[in-house]
Amino acid sequence: MENKVQDIRARFVDEWGALGSAWGINRSMASLHARLLVSSEPMSMDDLMEELSLSRGNTSTNLRDLVSWGLVRQVVVRGERKQFFVAEKDPWKVFVTILRERLHREIDPAVDTLGRIAQASEGLPGKEGQELHRVVKGLHGFLLPLRAMAHRVVGAESKILSAISRVL
Repeated sequence: MENKVQDIRARFVDEWGALGSAWGINRSMASLHARLLVSSEPMSMDDLMEELSLSRGNTSTNLRDLVSWGLVRQVVVRGERKQFFVAEKDPWKVFVTILRERLHREIDPAVDTLGRIAQASEGLPGKEGQELHRVVKGLHGFLLPLRAMAHRVVGAESKILSAISRVL
């Protein structure tokens, strides 16, 4: 039975790592997150390094990033001197945390940049200038409501969590 748990856990960690890569998060970071997500106990950095075959530097850097995102936190294990980590396991909190980071790091800068380019391209002469403005303005207009919706989700996190808990 333990082998089956280990096999399925390894499959989950591998798949979550691959999904992370598809979402623009490095595989090591996603794999560390996945392993901590499915751990019933806090894990030490050394145990994570060994199990995932990662270097100390890679593990340390990615754990620090996961902690800064709020997806993982460091915990004290009584009688141990090593650093131990646990992951946030609530799916909604994980989603909102990732959305908040994506907004800050990617979506907000993209919308702001497209807005500046759309403004700068307004009134450009000729067919090429008009097409440039039309496309950039369209992209900006498409992303604006998506960004607003994402900010509402992030901003309403506690209200949404409260409503979900009442339904469940």
